[in-house]
Amino acid sequence: MEEENITRVTEFIILGFSEFPDLQIPLFLLFLLIYLIILTGNLTIITVTCLDPRLHTPMYIFLCNLSFLDISSTTVTLPKLMDILLRQSQRISLYGCFIQMYFFLLLTSAEFVVISVMAYDRYVAVCLPLHYTVIMNFRLCVLMVTGSWMFGILEPVAHTVLISCLSYCGTNKINHFYCDLSAVPKLSCTSTSALESITYIFGTFLALPCFFTTLMSYVYIISTILRIRSTEGRRKAFSTCSSHLTVVILFYGTTMCLYMKPTSVHSVDQNKFFALLYNVLIPVFNPVIYSLKNKEVKTALRKILNVK
Repeated sequence: MEEENITRVTEFIILGFSEFPDLQIPLFLLFLLIYLIILTGNLTIITVTCLDPRLHTPMYIFLCNLSFLDISSTTVTLPKLMDILLRQSQRISLYGCFIQMYFFLLLTSAEFVVISVMAYDRYVAVCLPLHYTVIMNFRLCVLMVTGSWMFGILEPVAHTVLISCLSYCGTNKINHFYCDLSAVPKLSCTSTSALESITYIFGTFLALPCFFTTLMSYVYIISTILRIRSTEGRRKAFSTCSSHLTVVILFYGTTMCLYMKPTSVHSVDQNKFFALLYNVLIPVFNPVIYSLKNKEVKTALRKILNVK
């Protein structure tokens, strides 16, 4: 009888923001607007980079990958959330949930590496400008992009396999707005210790090195900026660097705080807050901070639009 009860769970119910029943339509409109902003900003970066040969450099190739990752990760989660808010379509099959989780982890993991690669690229450009074209050659650029995607594809496999092998009984309601690694294991009636161990191992040996590589790149960049004699030049460089560093810390901080905590101490409200930060806030800011404030991108955009 117990086995029958376990195998009955064939779908999950994603609650979304059901604690705010009177705000479902306003929330739908808000997330629709945010999704359109994310699509517009990131597609603009990709289009401008592809159309202007002067932007066919490692920096903008990495930016295109970042924009594509931001579009893809939000597309994995936000359309389903908007469907929940608009039509109360909260049901998702077990396999549909696992597939959503896998692709979201894939894209998040790849973004970890891409942001680290972008920081290294800026380190070489600022600290070793005379050697930039030699170090950041086309071959290395392709290897870095390929490595980012391979890491993204392989990293979530163990998590997804372990989660799909868990037994689910009792409630099937996911108190989140998508199938998240921090929420789904809570519904399991079997031990999640192996899953937590894998998460800590991957976080310690893969995510943390990416974070510290990125951080050290910016430490060297800042130390180089401090040696700039021009006050105006130093101010502009610090402005750009601080914006980049804010996004980096926000991205790495929210993801590591969320996924490297034990499942037993996860707070539902904290999980949703952190998830909103890297699902919504960061993809909105990335195009502005990394590209649309950039003089080269603005010049290329004006040229494409025939605006003087």
